[in-house]
Amino acid sequence: MDRAFRVGAALSVIGVCGYLVGVAVPFPGRAFSITAVMVGVTLVAVGEGWRTTA
Repeated sequence: MDRAFRVGAALSVIGVCGYLVGVAVPFPGRAFSITAVMVGVTLVAVGEGWRTTA
């Protein structure tokens, strides 16, 4: 697997978990979970793009 894909997938999972926790219990910096998801999805797309190119 490409490193960008792995980092993006991990960041997306962490961001979703942070968002779910932030819905239940407000904590400082919870808005960064949305940023983590956006960056993670972007990295997944970049990682996938490099793998599908022949």
